[in-house]
Amino acid sequence: MVIVMATKRSWVAILRNPKSGAGRGRWELLELVSELRRRGLQPRLFSHRERLQQRLTEPVLRERLLCVVAAGGDGTVGDVINRYPDLPIAVLPLGTENLLARYLRIPRSGRLVAQMIADGRTRRIDLGRAGNRRFAIMASLGFDADVIHRAHARRSGHVSRLSYLQPIWQSLRNYEYPVLRLYLDGAETPIRARLAVLANLPTYALGLPMADSACDNDGLLDLRLFQRHSAFQMFRYFYKVASGRHERLIDVTSLRARQIRIESDRPVPIQVDGDPAGWTPVEIRVLPAALELFVPPAE
Repeated sequence: MVIVMATKRSWVAILRNPKSGAGRGRWELLELVSELRRRGLQPRLFSHRERLQQRLTEPVLRERLLCVVAAGGDGTVGDVINRYPDLPIAVLPLGTENLLARYLRIPRSGRLVAQMIADGRTRRIDLGRAGNRRFAIMASLGFDADVIHRAHARRSGHVSRLSYLQPIWQSLRNYEYPVLRLYLDGAETPIRARLAVLANLPTYALGLPMADSACDNDGLLDLRLFQRHSAFQMFRYFYKVASGRHERLIDVTSLRARQIRIESDRPVPIQVDGDPAGWTPVEIRVLPAALELFVPPAE
């Protein structure tokens, strides 16, 4: 645990996703701003990443910055993590899904997030990196990454869970499940899979218990490797994951590693924290204690 002193660092940058800042989200942002001011901090709200980027080029402002608040969903958090890897961050969950906030038990409350920042409690967690892209929650390759790629290709506005129905149907009909070859921690012999999930945290989309053993500060990624391939098998795997029984299957392999090189004969899609992240080949590794996060009081 690290306690950040606010005497030198007196302002807070809030990067909001404009699509998440309407309705109740707008109220939570106003409450966050008001409560930070009441506690003697100076909030500055940014809707455009480029403007925040420009302000942080000023050495004095950067020195006095207490943290960057990612106000939105997992996409906003991922953007902040990748743009400002050396800065402490806080999370105000406003989007359709915010798995990092759920994991840390951060409420959808501007007042409570402001209190969390003013109290100054932080902790460091590991990050993963797929190519040049950092992630907090997980990376995956194969069927679910194909769904993510399709969903983002047709994205034209706010994304809800219903936005994924058509991409899921398209992937079930068209994805061909190329073989993935995973080389763990410099091994010369690969492990093969059709779908691979590399988890930094135990949480997963829809709250599914993908890797209960994943720990945020152990310097390792938890791998779940699925061997079979067909639309039927994807339904089967989903059911088993949802019921927490997938790790008992003989065609699911559970491993841990620090560095994984992944190859395939044909490009296979990659996603990190719900965003497209390119195609194989790729090297994925853990970055120990790479992210400083403001967190609620321990229960």
